[in-house]
Amino acid sequence: MLPSSITTLIAALRQLPGIGPRSAERVALHLVQTETGAVKQLAEAILQARERIRFCDVCGALTEKSPCAICEDSRREAALVCVVERAVDILSIEKPATFRGKFHVLGGKISPLDGVAPEDLRIAELEKRLAHEPISEIVLALGTDVEGDATSSYLAKRLARPGLKISRIAHGLPAGTGLEFADELTLSRALEGRTQMP
Repeated sequence: MLPSSITTLIAALRQLPGIGPRSAERVALHLVQTETGAVKQLAEAILQARERIRFCDVCGALTEKSPCAICEDSRREAALVCVVERAVDILSIEKPATFRGKFHVLGGKISPLDGVAPEDLRIAELEKRLAHEPISEIVLALGTDVEGDATSSYLAKRLARPGLKISRIAHGLPAGTGLEFADELTLSRALEGRTQMP
């Protein structure tokens, strides 16, 4: 039987995303057997990150200062803005280093069942940006679930205006997989989003 302090630590670690019961137990047992200085350093790093990180006032990205580095980067295309659901989605789009525009974080997606209405999202802030920034294209990079589709459709209608192109990221098959692993919806969207070969 584990001491109550370890059980409490395991319960706290299980609250973290991607940490199941076995992983939480392994991490907890590792931490209680690790040198005190290293554990204090980890705890301090967690506290510092939590105290310093905030949302960018312009785009909603995670940052230590506002505006964030992406918003301040003059080398990025100011006319191109990618709309994402969460701040962490920016990290996924930035990894391949192919997108050179800017971002806007909605802070969620429209979901009447969960009580999330358009007014609960950062849509008004995006409209203000459209009025004051030289944006000519918005790329909607939301999920392909029902709420993501509904939010994308809503945004396309609400943001429509002359001279503004609104596009959505392509949905299709993951690289390196065969057709036998794709579900019907993914295959359907892959076919609908097909592009002409050169």
